[in-house]
Amino acid sequence: MAEKEWEMLFDLFPQEYGQQIKRVIKATQVLTIDPEPEVGPTPKEVVWTKNKTKLYRYLSEKPKKHKIPLLLIYALINKPYVLDLTKGGSLVEYLVNNGFDVYLLEWGTPGYEDRNMKLDDFIVDYIPRAVKKVLKTSKADELSILGYCMGGTMTSIFAALYPELPIRNLIFMTSPFDFENSGSYGAMLNEKYFNIDKVVDTLGVIPPEMIDFGNKLIKPMGNFFGPFVSLVDRADNEKFVKNFKLLQKWLNDGIPFPGEAYRQWIRDFYQKNKLIKGELVVRGRKVHLNNITANVLNLAGKSDLIAQPHMVEALMDAISSKDKQFKNLPVGHTSITFGSQATKITYPTIGDWLGERSN
Repeated sequence: MAEKEWEMLFDLFPQEYGQQIKRVIKATQVLTIDPEPEVGPTPKEVVWTKNKTKLYRYLSEKPKKHKIPLLLIYALINKPYVLDLTKGGSLVEYLVNNGFDVYLLEWGTPGYEDRNMKLDDFIVDYIPRAVKKVLKTSKADELSILGYCMGGTMTSIFAALYPELPIRNLIFMTSPFDFENSGSYGAMLNEKYFNIDKVVDTLGVIPPEMIDFGNKLIKPMGNFFGPFVSLVDRADNEKFVKNFKLLQKWLNDGIPFPGEAYRQWIRDFYQKNKLIKGELVVRGRKVHLNNITANVLNLAGKSDLIAQPHMVEALMDAISSKDKQFKNLPVGHTSITFGSQATKITYPTIGDWLGERSN
């Protein structure tokens, strides 16, 4: 197009076109030039390690209002700093500022040498020791545990296997328990089409790119292209750009999934649905969810396509707890812990419920 024709075009749409060009340039800069944002701002210290796993205790100069410490357990997928992404947008920061003694179990980054690690190992060899260290460090007689996503599913198994441990409160955030109707995920992982043995035996450890690709296929147009369209449309909104960069850093910061643990996760849960049926066996012991008697807050997200509300709510009829609540919040799988809805709804929901049961 000739220069005069460009000038005529700008004369026809000077303001709107100019703003759009600026947004495109800004979005390109965000994606290619801008440095990665800093994450995990809440101060913490390591209080226990086992192999690559670390147990952190978050630090605060504010006095602790609640006697009962809280242990956070995340999934074997991605990294747990989504719980502490940035100041003002951190569940950890919110809880620490509200007087809770908060701990986080970080699994670390598995390598090929960890390919034979099973869910049994994490649930039986790691979580119980972390629990005992939390109790010893905090000098408390009981503790609370919050499990997010797969971390909540693993927490439920642990609590069912160890009913003798002093667990007062359990919080589950978008954690699946019934995998019978798991939507697109279930269809992709159907044993008729997905040969889990061939995948694990070939790869050893499952690369994070494979996990991320599967998650995005649940809603491909929205997941592959939606974030970048939104970035261009809202590139002049500094708050949106900041949150976009934070979330993209976390989403792209995946970790490998130990092969044997992945084999169990797909076969025993998605393909066989053993947990809710009472057929799951961990380290030779059958898992009975009715062994759980602690106070329970079970949170689902109405727009969550990974752990759909009915997959989460199924826990309620399986446990023996007298004090148990299920809440279906207006959030998604990630926005339950980061974003405006998280700060307005999720954080106070957890803080208020836990505060009443932590003294």
